[in-house]
Amino acid sequence: MAVEADILKVSKKMGATPALNRVSAVFEAGIVHGVIGPNGAGKTTLMRLTAGLLTADSGQIKYKNDGKEIYLQQVKNITAYFPQEPSLYPDLSCMEHLEFFRDLYSIEQKEFEKRSGELLLATGMEPFKERAAGKLSGGMYKKLGLMCVLLNRPKLLLLDEPTIGVDPLSRQQLWDLVYKFAGKDMTIIVNTSYMDEAERCARVHVLDKGSVIANGTPKELIEKFKITNFADIFLKHDK
Repeated sequence: MAVEADILKVSKKMGATPALNRVSAVFEAGIVHGVIGPNGAGKTTLMRLTAGLLTADSGQIKYKNDGKEIYLQQVKNITAYFPQEPSLYPDLSCMEHLEFFRDLYSIEQKEFEKRSGELLLATGMEPFKERAAGKLSGGMYKKLGLMCVLLNRPKLLLLDEPTIGVDPLSRQQLWDLVYKFAGKDMTIIVNTSYMDEAERCARVHVLDKGSVIANGTPKELIEKFKITNFADIFLKHDK
């Protein structure tokens, strides 16, 4: 079952700079959550805290799987974090990357063949599986990175600006993949700077200056801020 993450009054400083200030949010299981905000709002910090890559200065994060609370170490084993710039080996082929992560995750060969086949088909990367990562286009490079983190069937997937720097067609294809894998077995949290992407999420959490200023469905937020264009949320908030 997918993992739920409850953020409870979490604060975090990066050096002397406050990045998050008593942030609370509920990332319900099995749906796609969008996290939006201007640069410096604390989106990446929140993402890394939720993934267990950073430790909060105060507050806590609780995780649930199938309604039962689980510990951080258990969560780390079923969580995948996809950074803005995935670090891949330019000389290794797509298939060699998948084999590397197979060994990293200790996936049995039969399961690996099934899962890698599914991912290559879903991403349209089957014809390019022998191509070196360094020779891939920007969109294909991101797809390879996404395949690597999905190989282990995570229950919580965190995507930090996954479509930044890619062309419109690749953006669409990456989002199609997000929705293909979302569901009862995976919770997905996406940081995005694109308002049209945020509108595609089941729930959206709005960050500004290290605080959550609103959350809800896209429709609820449009009604709350009395706007017609989702991108006007921050203009309305600043007034």
